[in-house]
Amino acid sequence: MKNFVAIALAIAVSVGFAGSAFAQDPAAGENVFKKCRACHQIGEGAKSGVAPHLNGLIGRLAGSIEGYNYSAANKNSGVTWTEDAFKKYIADPKGFMPGNKMAFAGLKDAKDIDDLAAYLKQYGPDGKKI
Repeated sequence: MKNFVAIALAIAVSVGFAGSAFAQDPAAGENVFKKCRACHQIGEGAKSGVAPHLNGLIGRLAGSIEGYNYSAANKNSGVTWTEDAFKKYIADPKGFMPGNKMAFAGLKDAKDIDDLAAYLKQYGPDGKKI
């Protein structure tokens, strides 16, 4: 009986952690995005400036926003911004894409990364929420 209780508890804890590991919160991601706003815009009317706008990021080819002067590393990377590619990039921009010109060191908290991805993927290429 003790083994059964221990196994049941282990399964419950594992399921709890797995569920929280995959939960994404776009509202929390909007808060995380405050770290990005110094350089990036998103939403209707967003423009590229210091950095490219992030409308329609997920599914977009890296280095493809017309009129923005990307680094050669970004333009020639061949990366399509899947959610997984974005998460790896935002955790370590220089490690993921050596030679890119983003000055940000990266996000280290996995929950922040998940939430930021959830926030960004709400926006289509036109800046409207999908």
